[in-house]
Amino acid sequence: MDYVGTMKLKDFERLSRFIETELGIKMPTTKKTMIESRLQKRLRILGLKSFDEYCEYLFSGDGMEEELVHMIDMVTTNKTDFFRESSHFDYLVQKVLPEMIKESGSGVMNTFMAWSAGCSTGEEPYTLAMVLSEFGLRYPGLSFQYMILATDISTRVLQAASKATYAEDRISPISLELRKKYLLRSRDREQGLVRFVPELRSHVRFRRLNFLEGDFGMREQFDVIFCRNVFIYFDKQTQEDIMSKFCRHLKPGGYIFIGQSESFTGTDLPLKRVNPSVYKKVA
Repeated sequence: MDYVGTMKLKDFERLSRFIETELGIKMPTTKKTMIESRLQKRLRILGLKSFDEYCEYLFSGDGMEEELVHMIDMVTTNKTDFFRESSHFDYLVQKVLPEMIKESGSGVMNTFMAWSAGCSTGEEPYTLAMVLSEFGLRYPGLSFQYMILATDISTRVLQAASKATYAEDRISPISLELRKKYLLRSRDREQGLVRFVPELRSHVRFRRLNFLEGDFGMREQFDVIFCRNVFIYFDKQTQEDIMSKFCRHLKPGGYIFIGQSESFTGTDLPLKRVNPSVYKKVA
C-alpha cells in the first residue's frame, strides 16, 4: 500500500504536543517537514495511507504499546562522534581524575562511576572507556577500576551501541595507537567494520531512559556525568528539572560535562562552573 498525501497541521500539532509533553523535546512548526519525512517509513511499514490513520493507531492502546518506541526512534536526533569536544576528555584526565582519587579514592578505593546520558550510538561511552583505561594503564600501581552507564531514549541507537561495531570511516578521530589497542577488524575486510575488544566493552552497560520519567528509576551515584548537546532540545524549565535530577545522582564534588553551547550559570542548582561547559557539584 503506497503512502498518499502530506501531514496535516492538526496531525503535526497532535504529535508535537505529545512529544513535548512525554519527552520534553521542543517541536516547533518548523520541524513539521522533518517529522513528516522521518515517519513516512513507519507509514509504509504499517501499511497506512495517511498521517491521520497513523495518529489514530499511535494513540490507541495497541499503538502506545507497540508503535511508541518506533516513533521515538524516528523523531529523535542522534549525532555524535568519537572524542567529540575533546577538551572535555583532557580536563577529565588532567584535573578531575587526580582530584577525585586524592579526595575520595574514586577508582581506587571504590569503582569510578561515569554516566554517558544521551549516549546515541555509543561513540561517547566508548571514548570514555578508552580514556579511563589509558589513565589506569598510566598508573598501574593504582589498580584503577571504572564502570560506565550509557543511556538513551532510543532503543534503535542503544541496540547499535551495544554491538560496539562501527564502519572504518567513523573511527578517524581515534588515534592509531588506540585503534591498535582497542579495536578489532572484521575478518571480512571488504565489510570495512571494526569492533571494540571485549575487555573494553565489559566496562560499559546500556539502559533505556527517558529524562522526564520520575527520578530516572535508578540508585547509582556517579563521579562524572556527560550529558552534552542534549539540553538544547528542551525548554529552560525542563532543562533545570532534568539537571536537578542529575544532581541527585551525582556524588558531592562530582562533575557534569555539558555541550559547549549550553549553560546552567545563574540557576539555583548546587553547581559551580569550573571550566567552560564543566560544572562541579557543591555542598
